[in-house]
Amino acid sequence: MLGYDEIVEKTAETLVKASTVFRPDQIAAYKNAIEKEDSSYAKWVLNNILENAEIAESRVFPLCDDTGIPHLFVEIGDECDVPHGFFRAVEEGVAAGLRKLPGRPMAVLGNDEERISQCRGLSDDSGALLPAPIQIRRTSGKDIKLTVMMYGGGPEIRGKTLRVFHKHSLDTVVNEMIAWGKEGAKLLGCLPCVLVFGIGRSNYEAAALCVEAMAKGNFLVQSPLERRITDVVNEAGYGALGLGGKTTVLGTFVKVGPQRASGIRVVSMRLGCCFDPRRAEYTFQA
Repeated sequence: MLGYDEIVEKTAETLVKASTVFRPDQIAAYKNAIEKEDSSYAKWVLNNILENAEIAESRVFPLCDDTGIPHLFVEIGDECDVPHGFFRAVEEGVAAGLRKLPGRPMAVLGNDEERISQCRGLSDDSGALLPAPIQIRRTSGKDIKLTVMMYGGGPEIRGKTLRVFHKHSLDTVVNEMIAWGKEGAKLLGCLPCVLVFGIGRSNYEAAALCVEAMAKGNFLVQSPLERRITDVVNEAGYGALGLGGKTTVLGTFVKVGPQRASGIRVVSMRLGCCFDPRRAEYTFQA
């Protein structure tokens, strides 16, 4: 039977792994980008990102000094009896993982007004940083799959959620997404970036689908739509670290949800940095 302490322990381990390890598809994507790159400056940046990832994994160091805000995606099987206190244990595991990492102390102290102005300062406890509201999905089977993602601050500055008037044309919406990607990539700095989009019926749904795209995206499995966006934004030539080159975008992840009969589509974009997605998964056999 799945116990409370196991949930805490495995959640903490998953958070640390998300923060310190490149997944195989990330490594492969970087190697492919290096092989295709002509610019010596861009090659130098891409090679250094891979070397940074190797050191981070071997020494269990954070991939980036901005250790990020935990975002959790939980898939619960139809036949699963969720243990009592599961989500409380997950939150405790997040705090334990942040302390073990350690995460950058970023929890803002104070009441609602004080947290907005940051006038009370920050907590010294890395574990005081609460995760974002957990995204939950129903799936088949008996297990619970936990995905932990760490979201840095830079991409949030460049992100956007807004309606797009589709005019009954896929190209109209996609061209707007490409324009957002070009604009954000030019300003991000930490290139190559990862473009992540959710397309839904409301601001909430589009943002939730964007989180799901980040949780499920794979650099080695790209749809024609994802490849199209990547290829066009790469034509801008900003390149790694903005030094010019062929790889401004390492890959694109898109999740399209249900749509309503209306003149708009709501698009949410997250423009992830060169270490994104910082992601790891664990499956609890409940």
